[in-house]
Amino acid sequence: MPIADRHTPPPRRIAIVGAGLAGLTAARTLVQAGHAVALFERDARPGGRLAGWESPYGSFDSGAQYFTVRDERLRRALDATGAPCRRWSANAVRVLDPAGRLVEAALPGLEPHWVAVPRMDALPAHWAAPLGDALHRGTTVVRIEADSLQPGRWQLRTQGEADDTAVQAGFDAVLLAVPPTAARALLAPVADGLARQVADVRIAPCWSLHLAFAQASQPGLPHLGPQWNCARSTHHRVAWLARESSKPGRGAIERWTVQASAEWSREHLRDDAARVRAKLLRAFAEITGILATPTLAEARLWTEAKTETPLGRSHLWDAKAGLGVAGDWCIGHRVEDAFVSGLELALAVA
Repeated sequence: MPIADRHTPPPRRIAIVGAGLAGLTAARTLVQAGHAVALFERDARPGGRLAGWESPYGSFDSGAQYFTVRDERLRRALDATGAPCRRWSANAVRVLDPAGRLVEAALPGLEPHWVAVPRMDALPAHWAAPLGDALHRGTTVVRIEADSLQPGRWQLRTQGEADDTAVQAGFDAVLLAVPPTAARALLAPVADGLARQVADVRIAPCWSLHLAFAQASQPGLPHLGPQWNCARSTHHRVAWLARESSKPGRGAIERWTVQASAEWSREHLRDDAARVRAKLLRAFAEITGILATPTLAEARLWTEAKTETPLGRSHLWDAKAGLGVAGDWCIGHRVEDAFVSGLELALAVA
């Protein structure tokens, strides 16, 4: 046997729970290192907070609105994979006072904003494609257990979309790339120490409102309301607004996404969607001056949206137990935080 082979660790079978950007990054990295990966995602599409929604009037980015590229490793990954991403000319970001009046014309030194095309979920879909059958969609992991037939390994109890249950066994390691609430629930029965390390992470909820104005697609009426494409707002109800139709690769019908502030979302966490829709629509009119009745108005709730108290390190990895944790919430709330977390966990495992 060649000397070099003596130092090459044997391939392992690794389960990853969650196919958001952290889980996908970890999966791709480990596959490239020669390991066998099984990636479990409860939803029909991968992506996590890189979510999109197709309405009769065009698409919406229902989760993350854009991403930045501060880490050179993310830039190289995007280039190497031919990721379907384009720069968004969001260089007219405004800051608004609580009454909705413009108080600052533009944020100085705004870094480039990037979006996937035609929706934000196109990036995770592109990165998931090479994984093929290793990605198990519509599969919820409900429990991690010691493998009943192979000592020293793990098995997962899963539930499918039709409530069918199964046991996936023979894993040398299990990596969790899910929100902290789900990570704590899965870890507590088998690794209480890891679960306790996640206990102090806090993520705020977010109500979002998606609006379409079909009348604004008529010739000679390029858009409604203000001249800017997005705004960080200090209105007591709204933290962020974006003209979805200004993003590259989107349709021409005027569409907006309005994201409520963390404080307001928390206060109205148990409100029904109709009540939230009415309140956010009023706030949208106050901020933008758009008084037209929208053709579509859809309110949606993210129970865990933006990290307020992160873990404070890029990942957790217990090599002896073969258990690890990753997610944007380990570092912060940016899309590239998820990429960095998943990458650094995979490098620690590999």
